[in-house]
Amino acid sequence: MPKKRPAVQAQQLYRDLAPDMLVRDRQLRVTGTDDTHATCAVEHDLGGQVGRTARIALARLTGPGFELLQDSDDGDPLYAALLIALHDAGPGASLSAYARAALRCVRAQQQGTPR
Repeated sequence: MPKKRPAVQAQQLYRDLAPDMLVRDRQLRVTGTDDTHATCAVEHDLGGQVGRTARIALARLTGPGFELLQDSDDGDPLYAALLIALHDAGPGASLSAYARAALRCVRAQQQGTPR
């Protein structure tokens, strides 16, 4: 019997197994979900699409076209919060904008408040 995959949740990391994406090693971090779709940030892509977002049906993410690389409870909570903060800065943001987003996130974590 195949192992049941966990429900799609924020912070999970998936690898896109489409033939053209395997070559690029495209990896997507789930940043949020609704009833039918997940919003994902491209975290790694040898094709240069890092930082872009994609909206993917939950059924696709849990199907054979994607591989779960890291579950939401696998990592350090600060790392996940930093990823979201950097994603929120937006693709093409300046280095100083990314640094400010990261600094706000770290300070909020130190104070025990959400980012």
